Amino acid sequence: MDKKILAVNFGGLGDEILFLPALISLKKEFPNSKITLALESRSKSIAQLTDIIDDLIFVDIKTGNKYKELLKLIWKGLTGGYDIMVSSGASPFISIIEALTFIKQRYGYDTGLLSKLLLTKAVPLNKNQYASAMYHDLVTPITDYVTELPQISVEPENKIPNSILIHPGVSLMSKQKGCIKSITSKEWADLIDRLIGYGKHVILAGGPDDEECIKEIEQYSKTKEYENYYGKTKNLTDLAKLISSAEKFVCSDSAPLHIAVAMGVKTYVFFGPTDDKKLIPLTPNIKPLKAKDDCPLKPCLWEHRQQSCRELSCLNYNFSDIARIICED
Repeated sequence: MDKKILAVNFGGLGDEILFLPALISLKKEFPNSKITLALESRSKSIAQLTDIIDDLIFVDIKTGNKYKELLKLIWKGLTGGYDIMVSSGASPFISIIEALTFIKQRYGYDTGLLSKLLLTKAVPLNKNQYASAMYHDLVTPITDYVTELPQISVEPENKIPNSILIHPGVSLMSKQKGCIKSITSKEWADLIDRLIGYGKHVILAGGPDDEECIKEIEQYSKTKEYENYYGKTKNLTDLAKLISSAEKFVCSDSAPLHIAVAMGVKTYVFFGPTDDKKLIPLTPNIKPLKAKDDCPLKPCLWEHRQQSCRELSCLNYNFSDIARIICED
């Protein structure tokens, strides 16, 4: 049966990748459906990774006039001829916004009495699970299909023998908010030198926001024997192909992590203040790298703090041990 579906998910690129399983299950339920995704324009490159999305609506509630942007979303919902609306927002106002579109079937999280009254189904919000599963809960009233991991429409490349791909980047918005989720450029350089010392073919990559970090790594690295791919990946499709070609991938808590999950690449992720249990699936291919600190609040970012603390003991690693784990695993 043909359906026009409006899905709403605000957040960074990583959030949009984690949201894909919900959309994929909807597409399995309604193969001839047309799916429109409303998202922030900073995450529009999600369209480079998937063919499951037919159209995008940009709603910049964090960088534009919030009320004007939400009115635009309501108008698009009113005039778009949609049959189903699914929104991941955890605010009680989301159910009001959905109701104002007059879309017949409306689904969102249970945020109280109002959501129960205004939505076709208010779904319990369980934040204590892998984020893809949390998003997927939204479509359980609509379909019995279950898509557990992100999937993208990029064909994998042949593996580069003995290769370890390093991507040190984090999102620009994380940096602007003072959310330090990764090790320093000097520490990345130290890790790269140690991996080269194990005889590994190390490849360094990064996005447009990572120029400063890449230059600092070049400055700090003592061996200079890695292959620098910075600037050679022109888009997310190129990056996904490069990630797929690596035997192992090392990164921070960032969007490239979720691309690696989708590509099935063995991945090692530095986790400090954020919660690995919510951001990576329980699969043997994805391994969190966590410091042996005794911070009582860890993981604290988003749970207890909106910015990283000054101490950052959760990012204090023994890089000799880290290099050995990556190489010998």
